[in-house]
Amino acid sequence: MPSCPASGLSTPSGAGGEWYVSGIKATIDKAGRLVIPKPLRDSVGLRPGVVEVRAEGTGIRIDVPGEESLGARGRRLVIPPSGTSIDDDTVRSLRDAGQK
Repeated sequence: MPSCPASGLSTPSGAGGEWYVSGIKATIDKAGRLVIPKPLRDSVGLRPGVVEVRAEGTGIRIDVPGEESLGARGRRLVIPPSGTSIDDDTVRSLRDAGQK
């Protein structure tokens, strides 16, 4: 599974494309729009919709805002379900990708 240096994650199977060590070049148009290449969007889970954009050091960070806040169950904080199923192999691959 090829990895994406920009995200530190591996490209999901079927996302296609190989990553370049120097990164992916993109162009910002006169209106300030930046097209994020599909393999990169897919590797970090970006979908059409609202995102949070902020300056971080000399770069830009893009995050998908959480749809729900933390819930409480008794005296414990609980992360609401996202509808995404995750299995042991997915957890292992994400953990291992972050250790490379």
